[in-house]
Formats: sequence, structure tokens, C-alpha cells
Amino acid sequence: MLESQSEPIVNNDYYLWQFQNIDNRNFTKIKEKKPNRLYALIMTASQTARYSKYIRPISVTIDLLVISVMSVSFFRGLNLNTELYLVYQTIGWISAAIFIQFYEVYRFSTPIEIISKIVKQSVLFLLIVIAYFPFEKQVVFSGSAIAFFMISSVMLISLSKFLLFYCLKEYRIVTGSNYRSAVIIGYTPEAIRLKDLFERRNDYGYRFFGYFSDKKSNQNIRGKLADLKPFVLQNSIDEIYCSLNEISNSYLKDLIDFADENNKTIKFIPDTKEIFSKNLKIDYYDFFPVLSLKKTILHEPVIKVLKRSFDVVFSLFVMMFILSWLMPILAVLIKLESKGPIFFKQGRPGIDENEFFCYKFRSMRINRTTENEASKNDPRVTRIGKFMRKTSIDEMPQFLNVLLGDMSVVGPRPHLWSQNKSYGKKIKKYMVRHCVKPGITGLAQVSGCRGEIETEKDMINRIKFDIFYIENWSLILDLKIISQTVVNVLRGEEKAY
Repeated sequence: MLESQSEPIVNNDYYLWQFQNIDNRNFTKIKEKKPNRLYALIMTASQTARYSKYIRPISVTIDLLVISVMSVSFFRGLNLNTELYLVYQTIGWISAAIFIQFYEVYRFSTPIEIISKIVKQSVLFLLIVIAYFPFEKQVVFSGSAIAFFMISSVMLISLSKFLLFYCLKEYRIVTGSNYRSAVIIGYTPEAIRLKDLFERRNDYGYRFFGYFSDKKSNQNIRGKLADLKPFVLQNSIDEIYCSLNEISNSYLKDLIDFADENNKTIKFIPDTKEIFSKNLKIDYYDFFPVLSLKKTILHEPVIKVLKRSFDVVFSLFVMMFILSWLMPILAVLIKLESKGPIFFKQGRPGIDENEFFCYKFRSMRINRTTENEASKNDPRVTRIGKFMRKTSIDEMPQFLNVLLGDMSVVGPRPHLWSQNKSYGKKIKKYMVRHCVKPGITGLAQVSGCRGEIETEKDMINRIKFDIFYIENWSLILDLKIISQTVVNVLRGEEKAY
């Protein structure tokens, strides 16, 4: 069977060149003396061949087909020059996609990133569509037709994009196909974490082949740096991950040349994660490149205006349609159970650690220990207070804080002053959370990090989520946090007491 198949396979010499990276002399030797070995090599190569290069063209074709069919369907009675409009629409869609990198979706992309790209592409494409109509005088402009066209197109494109994204992930998990093979230079904590990620997230489609290091020596190390290049070629490794403090500049330059010559991808693992996890920007002093840390996107003037506008609109909506009828009911219940004011206000550290008064519905009996955090079965909490805390309704008056500009709808939760003083010097990057406005809800809260702080680790987990939110903010992330908060309110939270 092997002999009958070896001849047609051997004739496809380019196939072996593409996947095995051997020189002409070795190729000829294998071809002439060991055709069965050649067949095995080629079959191995074909099994690791990936279809990734076809995914993007297929996705673009599907999207263009969708918007073309939808435009013909909804714009039929508008006297459009159909052929001219379809050309304009296609150019507009592709131009917008290039501008916002709509098709730059990878196996490690998150659903939030995909949704963000869909929203940006939709808004930009809508403006492109509307801009066409003034150029044709005979065309009848129809806002409803454009609205139905956009809604149906976005829904279908979103559905196809997510179906493709998740089907590919499942395909990689179930079949083990379309994987990328990887090795890591260095045996650092960050390198070990990356290897663990490869093994934990099968949907990413990575197969780890080993560590290479001259500085460490144990059973986990596959070889020295001198062994790396032959191993990469013999095992058709796709990606080389390099720990920055493991190698010299001369070896790094040589490694980059090797990767270029053999069509391998080289990526770097920053060992100073606390610095390089932030956004970096590159400036040129004449022709000299200088890297500097950018402030987060939340410090951009346009983003500040966008987030503030969203806060005001959302807060007004809540106060008009929820608090307007809920507040009188709660006021009566609070007064019936215990003496004291309806509202409770307390000084909390805000942006730049400036104090503001945080408002809540009073959930405790009047006491002199308000700086002490509430604990489980706290005797100070009233019956109605227990319900309000369980559902987070006691936090609702903070929408007034949002309108006053002291808080945002989403952001790091404002801690007690006593917690600030206690943890500010002990926990790394704790004070970074004060570079933005505190929020009514936050990523830490919807991720399960809320309630009583029993150990220092509880606070560290909160800070991790807060920093991640600050450094990776998007409007889509805000909307996701708000929707998850609503779900938690309706369901009730175990740690809310």
C-alpha cells in the first residue's frame, strides 16, 4: 500500500518543502533511498496542516454576501442604482473593516473583544450607508429601511461570527486539529504559567513541546539553547516563546534571524509583568525609539466624555423609572422597623483619594461602629436591611453620587477609609484604583469578590480585578458588568450581608 502511494506523493515536492524545512541534499536522499520515510514525513505534515488561512476570506465572503442580500431586500423600492450601490457598499464595508481591524480575531480573542469590534464596525458602516443617499437625487431616503437593513445585517453577521468562532474552538478541542505547536525558552514563573495556560485552555489550540534553558536544569527542561533550532525544525514547531531575561542580545538577534528564515513565529514573555501588562507606546526621538507607559484609555478626553455621558443618562433612567417609586416604599419600611434617617452617608475615598460622601439606604440600626465592616449575621443589620443588602438595593442612592460626579456606574468599589489605610501600603498597586472614579458596581463584585474581607488574599483578589478593569476598559465591558449585576440582584448573592 505504501509503495503504490509513494510515487504520486513524491511528485508533490513542494508539499515536503512547506512542512519539513529540510535542505535539498537531505530531500534528495530521502526521496531516492527512503520513499516510505518520505511518505511518513508528508503524512505527518498534512495532519498538522491548518486551515487558518482560509477562515478570514470565508468570513469576509459571508459578511459581504449578507449585506448584499439584505440591501437588495430592504432597498428595493428606493430607486437605487443597485450595481453602483453594491460596489460602494462593498468598498465601504472593507474600508471600515480595515480601519477598525474587524477581522483581526484570533484563537485567544475574547467574546468581549469580538462584540466591541461588531459594534464599532456597525456604527462606522451605518454612517457609510447614510452618506451614500445624498449623492443620488432620485433615491428615496428611508430611515426605517436603513434601520431594518442594519439590524438584520448585524444580527446575521454576529450570529455567523460567533458560530464560526465557537465551532472552531470546539473543533480544536474534539479533534485536536488546527493546533499550533509551541516551545518556551526559559523556566521562569511566567513561562510556567504560560505552559499551564496552554494545557488548561484546549480551545486555544496550542500543544506545548517543552522548555529550553541554559540557566536551569531539571527533568522539566527538554534541552539547552543549542538544542532548540534542530528541535524546532525536526518537530515542525510553529511558535517560540522567549523569556526576556533568559538570553543575551546576540542570541536574541540570531534567534530572530532563524525565525524569519524558517517562517517561525517568535513571541516574548515579559518577566516584569506588572510593567508590560500596561499599554506601551513607542515614540521616536529623531530615529531613536523610546518606549513609555501610556495612561489607561480611561484618561483619554474622548473616553472621559463618553463614560460620563453614559453615567448621566443611565443614572437619570434609574432614578426616574425605578427609584421614583421604590424609594417611598423602602422609606416606610425602614422607618417602621427602626428609628433614624432613611439614608446613610459615609465618607469614602474617591478619585485621587479625595473624600466624598457615599449615600445608601440605611440597613443598620444606629450605632457608633460604622467604620467596622459588616459580617455574617451582623446584629446591627435590620430585617429589611438584610433584604436590601442581599439584593444590593441599599446601594441604589449612589446613583445620586454618579449625577454629582463623585462616582461612576461601573468602577472599583469605594472602600472604607480604615481599609484604605490598612491595605494601601501592604498590597501592591492598591492605590492605582484611585486613578479613576469609584463605581456602584465593578468587575470584582460580579466576579464573586465581594462581602466581608476575611483575609488579605480576599483584598488582593479584588485589586487584581480592579486593575484589570482599569487597564482593559471598554463600553462593552461596562454593559456586561451592569447586566451581570442585574442578574445577581435578581438572584441574590451569598456573600452580600
